[in-house]
Amino acid sequence: MASPITTTITLIFLFLLYSGEGKRTYIVRVKHSDKPESFSTHHDWYASQLQSISTDPLSQSESESESPLLYTYTTSFHGFSAFLDSDEAESLLSSDSILDVFEDPVYTLDTTRTPEFLGLNSEFGVASGYSGHASNGVIIGVLDTGVWPESKSYDDYGMPEIPSKWKGECESGPDFDSKLCNKKLIGARSFSKGFQMSSGGGFSTKRESVSPRDVDGHGTHTSSTAAGSAVTNASFLGYAAGTARGMATGARVATYKVCWSSGCFGSDILAAIDRAILDGVDVLSLSLGGGSAPYYRDTIAIGSFSAMEKGVFVSCSAGNSGPTRSSVANVAPWVMTVGAGTLDRDFPAYANLGNGKRLVGVSLYSGEGMGTKPLEMVYNKGNSSSSNLCLPGSLDPTTVRGKIVVCDRGVNARVEKGAVVRDAGGLGMVMANTAASGEELVADSHLLPAIAVGKKTGDLLREYIKSDSNPTAVLIFKGTVLDVRPSPVVAAFSSRGPNTVTPEILKPDVIGPGVNILAGWSDAIGPTGLDKDSRRTQFNIMSGTSMSCPHISGLAGLLKAAHPEWSPSAIKSALMTTAYNLDNTNSPLRDAADNSLSNPHAHGSGHVDPQKALSPGLVYDISTEEYIRFLCSLDYTVDHIVAIVKRPSVNCSKKFSNPGQLNYPSFSVLFGGKRVVRYTREVTNVGAANSVYTVVVGGAPSVGISVKPSKLAFRSVGEKKRYTVTFVSKKGVSLTNKAEYGSITWSNPQHQVRSPVAFSWNRF
Repeated sequence: MASPITTTITLIFLFLLYSGEGKRTYIVRVKHSDKPESFSTHHDWYASQLQSISTDPLSQSESESESPLLYTYTTSFHGFSAFLDSDEAESLLSSDSILDVFEDPVYTLDTTRTPEFLGLNSEFGVASGYSGHASNGVIIGVLDTGVWPESKSYDDYGMPEIPSKWKGECESGPDFDSKLCNKKLIGARSFSKGFQMSSGGGFSTKRESVSPRDVDGHGTHTSSTAAGSAVTNASFLGYAAGTARGMATGARVATYKVCWSSGCFGSDILAAIDRAILDGVDVLSLSLGGGSAPYYRDTIAIGSFSAMEKGVFVSCSAGNSGPTRSSVANVAPWVMTVGAGTLDRDFPAYANLGNGKRLVGVSLYSGEGMGTKPLEMVYNKGNSSSSNLCLPGSLDPTTVRGKIVVCDRGVNARVEKGAVVRDAGGLGMVMANTAASGEELVADSHLLPAIAVGKKTGDLLREYIKSDSNPTAVLIFKGTVLDVRPSPVVAAFSSRGPNTVTPEILKPDVIGPGVNILAGWSDAIGPTGLDKDSRRTQFNIMSGTSMSCPHISGLAGLLKAAHPEWSPSAIKSALMTTAYNLDNTNSPLRDAADNSLSNPHAHGSGHVDPQKALSPGLVYDISTEEYIRFLCSLDYTVDHIVAIVKRPSVNCSKKFSNPGQLNYPSFSVLFGGKRVVRYTREVTNVGAANSVYTVVVGGAPSVGISVKPSKLAFRSVGEKKRYTVTFVSKKGVSLTNKAEYGSITWSNPQHQVRSPVAFSWNRF
């Protein structure tokens, strides 16, 4: 989702590899301890290594600015990135100090009412003895497209001085004055060397510049969602009017611009994580990702491991590739992987057909309406076989002029379809879902009167146009409605498990609000992201796991402020085990793709509940050593593990017998050829002393579950207790390519500590 015009506002990054001819960027992993004493810094050593293997005779006299060395990594990764040809990259591998060389991966972006929907208010947690002002000491770092510092979401009125732990800075640039930062927006940096090398050494559009300024809008939207100040009388062109504010209004924001017009490059992301850790952030929010890769080749997984080890909570978007199975991204167990759900707010619009029927849809259209005169409707009539999709150049103006055009959703951006219809002379559009999007409705601010409808409604509409000799309609827009039921519903675009890297770890972890989210916006671009959109607005409404991720980042900041002694895994556990699985009609969560019941491969542990997460009762804590035992249980070499944990050596003598033995707050049971799987977990009492919990098991039809002991008694706060779960696949069961689900809940009158369980009988 490199811009807000992508289908389903998919601002989650597709995992691509830059494959241009000649030189390209490589990431090089180095044996850190091998640096000769003759070099004062690792940077000098790396530069010398590159000079020694250069095939370019001019490089011997290169200045610093012309050096092939782009970044030196010291914290998130041991090594460097450099602009090399394939022969030079191959030459590096001949050195015993070079452990790995791989091409720079490219990621893409995964792209108000939410605080109330989540049960937050300006006095969050007061009843629990927590003052929200404590979050003034929390710093949330956001890796994205930069920031529009003039946005009211970064107003620092009434904020105390910047925490002394902050070591970052506000970088200046051609269009960015460092004085634009303040006590709310305390840091802004940009990282573009990897991107510039992929673009032939420069920038691909005139709008881009080497500065932290956000000319895309995505970064301003995500950072203001996480920790934006409260802004009264906010709306998007009259829609979703009210007070817009982030999850942690008292927290500080530090932005790291790593995303550009052609994506977010791994070399830039690693450099930003490296810097953010040194700057002193408490939370890192990354609304970007890509396809699955082993953890030792996943730059986000590698960088976030170092962050976790330093006590930094890392939240990442799950991806916008749903409802496709096994599409979830950012699956490292030390990362919080966030899917998307709906709010209880909607933007209804209707198509009143000539046959008397009213079709219900959604829209954010804000211009002049169509009046009351019915207009003729057309579908799949144009210059090519793609006219049903309303691709550029596919519509015949003589056929669509003055009419309402029905366009199938898919292939090109939803808002682009409206622009194509308008440019061909159409006066309105109905965008109809196909099977790929099911019944999911995402509202858009189209350039002409337009509404979106689900697949079933779309099928009725297509049939009406086909069978009626004079199909007509009037489009009507009804503004904003609240208390929509049911909600939340899992977004169809939200990426799904199972986890393809380690199936024994259930992903995504949770879902949060990610559909039609109002937040701050850049003044450099219109709300649709289209060049022809001349509108400017302080706020925009967007959808994607890019939007749900910063919600969880902000909530993690609140928990960090309330419980500064908690580790990132404890905060993650609190958010997971208190998540809910019933919607506001008290029914199980449903899936927007087909309106069926959702499951943990879609919603993880459930929808976050911040009030309950503040006091979870028990947490599943995980130490760095336990994560190393987890990595040792995978089919990785010691060198691969060292790449992730950044230690001189790793001892795998105490590795887990199964990756699922990690003390994770959820369970994913892969039977494979076995009938019995046994896991042991350890919980820490963070509730009251003298607490007693009893286990409640929710079983699956084909699996027997037993828990020993069935009761846990804690005498003191901080006390740890272990329990063992045995899962037995019943005889005669053959469930190839199918999954079942259950749950394990530790319960007392004050707390319900719930863990979902997913069962699979083969790997995928």
